[in-house]
Amino acid sequence: MGPLEGLRVVELAAIGPVPFACMMLADLGADVVRVDRADGRRSFEEWHRVLDRGRRAVTLDLKDPGGIREVLALAERSDVLVEGFRPGVAERLGVGPEECRARNPGLVYARMTGWGQDGPLARTPGHDINYLALTGALYAIGEADGPPVPPVNLLGDFAGGGMFLVAGVLAALYERRRSGLGQVVDAAIVDGTGAMLGMLVAMADSGEWRHRRGVNLLDGGAPFYSCYTCSDGRHVAVGALEDRFYAALLDGLGLDPARLPDRSRTADWPALRQVFAERFASRDRDSWAALFQGTEACVTPVLSVAEAALHPHHVARGSGPAAPAPRFSRTQAVLHR
Repeated sequence: MGPLEGLRVVELAAIGPVPFACMMLADLGADVVRVDRADGRRSFEEWHRVLDRGRRAVTLDLKDPGGIREVLALAERSDVLVEGFRPGVAERLGVGPEECRARNPGLVYARMTGWGQDGPLARTPGHDINYLALTGALYAIGEADGPPVPPVNLLGDFAGGGMFLVAGVLAALYERRRSGLGQVVDAAIVDGTGAMLGMLVAMADSGEWRHRRGVNLLDGGAPFYSCYTCSDGRHVAVGALEDRFYAALLDGLGLDPARLPDRSRTADWPALRQVFAERFASRDRDSWAALFQGTEACVTPVLSVAEAALHPHHVARGSGPAAPAPRFSRTQAVLHR
């Protein structure tokens, strides 16, 4: 009984951001039908076991006229169709936006690609790391003296891709209430990731962000916004940006602020980091977590995915890794097993 109950979605099976976006729509109550290849082949199929939850699947041969007719019939009865082919492939198959929307003018036809439907790179293959590289996002992530570090595939595939696809679908459905017409949603990972760089661009324009890795306020360069190794080899995350949070951090570490380097001077950051690193290395991770629990120091243990699932906060909320989000007061999202 989620907020999207009654919404009908056709998903042409793909990888990464498409199943993620359709998982979100299904979690929120949409009736999603996934169209799988007739030969059953799909790249990284086991990786998508969680992302595929909550919908029915049909097997159709998209190289057969009968299979194409079935897809068009599904589109005719649906509100949304989602595809993740390279540009031009859906048109060649006969299930492009013109064919589908000729059957159903109210259809929202959502397209997910890395580079977008046009431009010099539109038909070039790529993955999350490539899309991040060309937006500037990857350049900003990593240690000061090392190469860029890909943030798993969360930032490109799922945030810049899948989440923006969902936002586009919902916006097009809202606009349809006015016009009575659907439209094509061109969701590209490079576009979504670029949009998320808004604050970084503003910080750079105001002189508060240097285009170097690991030397800025929010990229691990600041010693009071960074991660530290504990005596057991595990880590804690420190996010003491505001003055009162920083004071709580020093209090928990047993440090006298009058005897420390000035945190407002970036030139003093290396010396301050050394002090913090030595102090955090004196205890194990969970001891620090217990010491800072209930304080304003913004210190948390860095948990593995398996540990996160068992953390009391997530258990109390029934959340944790891969749980449906966001939450609603009346029409709750559903975790499909």
